[in-house]
Amino acid sequence: MGLRETVAWIGQWGIFTRRDMGARQALRWLGQWGPFGARTVAYGACSLALGPLTPDRRASLWAMRRWSESSLRGLGIRVEPSGLEHVPPHGGFVYAANHQSQLDILVLGAALPGDFKWAAKRQLMHVPFLGWHLRLAGHVPVDRQSGPAAAARTTAAFERTLRHGKPLLVFPEGTRSTDGELRPFKNGGFLAAVRAGAPIVPVVVDGTFDLMPKGAVDAAGGRSTARVVCVRVGPTVRASTGPDERARVEELRDRTRGAMLDLLRDLRGRPSAPERRRGVPVRPFGASASEGE
Repeated sequence: MGLRETVAWIGQWGIFTRRDMGARQALRWLGQWGPFGARTVAYGACSLALGPLTPDRRASLWAMRRWSESSLRGLGIRVEPSGLEHVPPHGGFVYAANHQSQLDILVLGAALPGDFKWAAKRQLMHVPFLGWHLRLAGHVPVDRQSGPAAAARTTAAFERTLRHGKPLLVFPEGTRSTDGELRPFKNGGFLAAVRAGAPIVPVVVDGTFDLMPKGAVDAAGGRSTARVVCVRVGPTVRASTGPDERARVEELRDRTRGAMLDLLRDLRGRPSAPERRRGVPVRPFGASASEGE
């Protein structure tokens, strides 16, 4: 069970979809993703064994963070977050993040606070250990390219998550960027936010595209030798009032995208702040913060 989905997921990381890999590159791939697979099994098993025994599946949240942090360390990647004071301290809200690379999952899993739920492709729910953890921890399956009925079910699931007081993380671009720049946004997460009365928290990731762009087989760094990824969180964006739901959704979507473009320009254009120069460690499980492919 899940064999086809598992092979398809592993294939996204390159080794089964590229026929031009030399021996050195194949060994590098195995050196990176072999340990990654072992961590996925180990922390997935922790989540499955301990999650049901802890309130609100807290052990599963711990396992997810440790999986993300340890995988980044194994890849030699340091995350430098900023703007975490903008994250609401409680209640349902939507993290809207750009999507540069497969590495974004690890980066955001390590950097963002809260027991947020991912909007994850339904196929991942069948991958052993990873998918079993996603289902146990209450993450939201998404059917991509399955028509209006599937889209309506997904939006309803997003809305339920928000009404239950849980943050939701979505990639509104719908897929990874092919050039590292922000793509047009889809409406699903914004429609759920409008219906649930939840704010949007814009998040931008910068640096993962240089390390592992779409189609790359490993995180060797296609255009850069830097191993630093920046994450910046912006002030919340709320929907306007009015009777026209569609207009409110589109306006919220466009304002959020504008805020994310501003965050990216600011992040790329300013010199590093003192805290970024010395490097901010990934926030450990259980630490509080002031204020979901």
